[in-house]
Amino acid sequence: MATPVILPQYDTLILSDLHLGADMSRARDALRVLRENRYRRLVLLGDIFADLNFGRLKKEHWKFLGFIRKLSNPKRNVEVVWVEGNHDHGLTEIMSHLVGVRVFQEYHWNYHGLRHIAAHGHQFDSFGLRNVRLNYWFGTVLYLQLQKWDTKNKTLTRFLDRLGTRWQRLSEKVADGALAHARHQHAQRIFCGHTHTAMHKHDPAHGIDYYNCGAWIDAHPTYITVGEDGVHIHEFHHLSDEERTDSEAAELTEDSEFTGQEPEERHQEHESEYDRVHH
Repeated sequence: MATPVILPQYDTLILSDLHLGADMSRARDALRVLRENRYRRLVLLGDIFADLNFGRLKKEHWKFLGFIRKLSNPKRNVEVVWVEGNHDHGLTEIMSHLVGVRVFQEYHWNYHGLRHIAAHGHQFDSFGLRNVRLNYWFGTVLYLQLQKWDTKNKTLTRFLDRLGTRWQRLSEKVADGALAHARHQHAQRIFCGHTHTAMHKHDPAHGIDYYNCGAWIDAHPTYITVGEDGVHIHEFHHLSDEERTDSEAAELTEDSEFTGQEPEERHQEHESEYDRVHH
């Protein structure tokens, strides 16, 4: 008889920059992380969508949203928090109706006597704030098109993403801005995304820790957990062929229990809900 697998229990699980609708989005792998961990709170830390065009969403993207909708059911006893990112801007009302979660500009909570803040991080990106239109055309529209032209492994697109982050010194700027904001809010921990680069920076003078949870469009996506043993940045690891088969079978079983619908039926249902709210 097989020994049951005991999943780790966390207070909070945080992931960011999934960019649903982009060819590079690792939605299926992110969904596996959500299914294979236990947590009292899930923070979706911004840029969950690539843009406002829901026509770009693939079947696995709708499946991820379907799971979030299921997770937000009060019977699951999981608090689901959506923090708006710069790519999510304008989706607050849509997301509240579509998956039943509240959307925040910034989210605060207390755990073990420490004040925590979750903010996407674009608030601390002065270049992005000054060049919103330029950022949209080159950072979103052209970038999404480039992913379609790129190779299967998206080598060029990922290289350009990392290059842009380094050129703007984005990681350092967001970290410094976030730490200053945490000091102003009297918080001991602050979490961001936006830069697509996982990072931890400690401010010893004020006893504040900054964490960036990376992105889910990278070859090595990462996420953060907060629990009894502190804060950890985890790197996602690929499934073996055998594990992938077992995981796919479990997904099919759970999906059928959730809706009793075929994937295409769920896809149409979500699109209809989007049209109703958007128009």
